[in-house]
Amino acid sequence: MTTLITRRFASRAALDAALEQRLRQAIGAAGASAIMLSGGTTPLPAYRALARGPLPHNEELHILFSDDRYVPSDADASNYHQTRALLDALALPAASVVRVRTELPLEEAARDYERQLAALLNSGVHIGLGLLGLGADGHTASLFGTADLERARGHLAIAVQRPNGMSAVSVTPELLARVQELMFVVAGGGKRAALASLVAQDPRLTAWRAVEGCVRVELWMEDGAQG
Repeated sequence: MTTLITRRFASRAALDAALEQRLRQAIGAAGASAIMLSGGTTPLPAYRALARGPLPHNEELHILFSDDRYVPSDADASNYHQTRALLDALALPAASVVRVRTELPLEEAARDYERQLAALLNSGVHIGLGLLGLGADGHTASLFGTADLERARGHLAIAVQRPNGMSAVSVTPELLARVQELMFVVAGGGKRAALASLVAQDPRLTAWRAVEGCVRVELWMEDGAQG
């Protein structure tokens, strides 16, 4: 059974500061560990704040992504591109950044990402912290509905056709279940219904179904996200 822990923040600034601090702790953690970054606008202030200052980290640190749109890696819509300032500040070896290689054909990019994730896990690296967003439609990562969840069975990553017509590569519930500390980070208006369903652990909500295999999940939310 999954335990959901909810933490509310009175302002966006308070949420951003707490997320920056939590990421800083994860970056400095000892041992061979990885952090899963999410896309979207919510975590960007924390990523940018981290990139501005000294960022001591364990040399065994790895970075991976919850998902990425199938666009060039230097496109504004790319989650990888949006985190480049943080990645540059960390200056990790290329092999320590596990990204979706969108220069490959879509299905091949998904298979390649799955191979990279499997190699990471098989090497003994543990995913200590993983971030997820929540869409107003109830999606998380690039998992949008039952069809995506069903195709995800037995996989660590899959190719997805997003409702807006874009393609993407997403991690799966099987990968999420391997994350030690999984956190939804939610801000912005228009998410009242999705948040209520997540807090209620509604089995019809895609985001909840995606994390049902996890022992413990946190929900960090700005109070304004309920509006």
